Amino acid sequence: MFTGIVAEVGRVIGCEQTDRGRRLVVEAPVITDDLEVGDSVAVNGICLTAVAVDPPAFHMEAVEETLSRTNLGAAGEGSSVNLERPVRLGGRLDGHVVQGHVDGVGVVADIQPEGDSQRVALTIPQELERYLVYKGSVAVDGVALTVTAVAERSFEIALIPHTLASTTLGSWRVGDKANIEVDILAKYVEKLLVIRR
Repeated sequence: MFTGIVAEVGRVIGCEQTDRGRRLVVEAPVITDDLEVGDSVAVNGICLTAVAVDPPAFHMEAVEETLSRTNLGAAGEGSSVNLERPVRLGGRLDGHVVQGHVDGVGVVADIQPEGDSQRVALTIPQELERYLVYKGSVAVDGVALTVTAVAERSFEIALIPHTLASTTLGSWRVGDKANIEVDILAKYVEKLLVIRR
């Protein structure tokens, strides 16, 4: 389980196609300080496994399912990625419950500066719209955020200067793709309501 609080922005320094998908090498001196083979890492909000650790870098493998359903398929050498280690039991939950299971890919539709901050609108697949509510939680490229507005097939988020500076979201341009993970609690509530009918 993750919280959507990015620990480090890593840089892809190696990318190799395999018969199972793609093997990526990410330079990440903070994350690799205590990372071991088999540990989970959220990479742009995708829960992946470290298959080799060579500080200051680690290796991970992504299967075709992951590559086709997330923005990781477009990542190559030089790409920046948001990184987070799993939450420790007994630790603080600073963001919200994030599983690292991407529900769909959104597209940055509009970026409006608001002083040092930004308001960003993203379009999303129609099937995700019902899980987003005003002031609800959403993870975007692995970053825990609050929904500031919801419209048909889109939603808005507000990005503070810290988020812009310490994640990949500060380099977004209109048309960029972003991994979206809706709040797991919304999906469970929906399932319970369907069962009760």
